[in-house]
Amino acid sequence: MNIIISNSSGQPIYEQIVSQIKSLIITGELNEGEALPSMRLLAKELRISVITTKRAYDELEREGFIVSFTGKGSFVAGKNIDLIKEQLLKEIEKHMQEIVKLSENCGMELDELIEMMTLIYKGE
Repeated sequence: MNIIISNSSGQPIYEQIVSQIKSLIITGELNEGEALPSMRLLAKELRISVITTKRAYDELEREGFIVSFTGKGSFVAGKNIDLIKEQLLKEIEKHMQEIVKLSENCGMELDELIEMMTLIYKGE
């Protein structure tokens, strides 16, 4: 499992882990029933605290992405991927509505907004 931590992102490390594991599950790179690295191993690989990996795994379990069994480890849950994608799409729509309101408040035109989104999406 390839997780990349950025100290300059402004996003807490545990959230970076959560979002990257969610992405791996949604894209099918991690499949239902597949074992995740132990919290200790992941912490060692990422050179972070075990407390941080525990917080990430707890969050993933709370959201239904993984299941954990004492003494056995954590595994990708059998949650409906279409449902997960739908939930994420709803969240994206909510953020986009907020963006549209902000852009309208500063007099930004749709083509300017699309250009800005394109630049951000491409990482330019």
